[in-house]
Amino acid sequence: MSGHKNQPRVSFIIPTLNVEAILENCLASIARQTYPREKIEIILADAHSKDRTRAIGKKFNAVILDDNGKNMEEGKRLALQHATGEYIVFVDSDNEITHVDYLSLGVEALAGNPQALGLEGYYLVSPKMTSFCAYVTHLLHISDPMAWLMSANPKLIARDGETERWILPDGTFSYPLGANGFIFRRSDLQSVQADEKFQDTHVALFLMKNGKREWLRLRGRGVYHYYTQTWWKFVQKRRRSVVHFLRVQQEMPVNWMKEKPPVPLWLAAVYCVTFFGPAWHTLRGILRDGDWRWLWHWPACLGSVLGNTWGVWTYQRNKHKKKSDRGTKNRTISKIR
Repeated sequence: MSGHKNQPRVSFIIPTLNVEAILENCLASIARQTYPREKIEIILADAHSKDRTRAIGKKFNAVILDDNGKNMEEGKRLALQHATGEYIVFVDSDNEITHVDYLSLGVEALAGNPQALGLEGYYLVSPKMTSFCAYVTHLLHISDPMAWLMSANPKLIARDGETERWILPDGTFSYPLGANGFIFRRSDLQSVQADEKFQDTHVALFLMKNGKREWLRLRGRGVYHYYTQTWWKFVQKRRRSVVHFLRVQQEMPVNWMKEKPPVPLWLAAVYCVTFFGPAWHTLRGILRDGDWRWLWHWPACLGSVLGNTWGVWTYQRNKHKKKSDRGTKNRTISKIR
């Protein structure tokens, strides 16, 4: 793209709550982008953090909004209403952008592929990650074995330089898109009223159903997603995620896992508590990828069932209480090692 003046403005949207331990890593990765800094806007939708989260945001000249919503999706919606960019990048505080040219190449790729609904980042391995974190983010990509089983395998349909074009098989929309470094055109978000009813995977699902079935990736580029570093923290996070998911379902009953998944939910749960299915995928993964971190697959499967069941129980126990989702969706994340 020619000349800084002609390049479109980009807004990064980040929901935050007491994330001083990791926010600077995230914001520094944005600051390192080769994209013109004057064309980048960073918006933190902050749920009244009590630590140094806001001070860190100000250090990077972020716009900081008071987020009084019940969950992080409302925070993203609030930030989207205030965003001024032609392109919107959704980033969580536990993300780091892997390459300095990610934004430049991503905006250029979307400009050249109007048929694509957006651009998805790969989840790559960082030296800061434990082997478990690398398995659950890089190898699974979906960060949960049950969701991984229920996700259709996308197909690579074309490659032009660093840009890859991906699509789902016909007859299914069962694949979660829209978070962790995902880049949308603002016009596409407006076409599905995202600023009024935002939820990350819902937006991409609506766009696919409206005819934009294709999305882009950049070869070997994306985010380091520090989802969780240990098995037990994974179980706890699955509990929180399920409670959050069920509460969002109360407001908007849209669910990508009901869009003709290759494996139904009950069968995914049965698979995870058996030995033979996870063992087969472990062996296949090691032989295919040469990556011994697949040995985490069976423990993660058991952890997924435990955490998800725990989350359903927690939701059922508390669903009649008028309680903020902020406590359940605890986004205070331990320091990255």
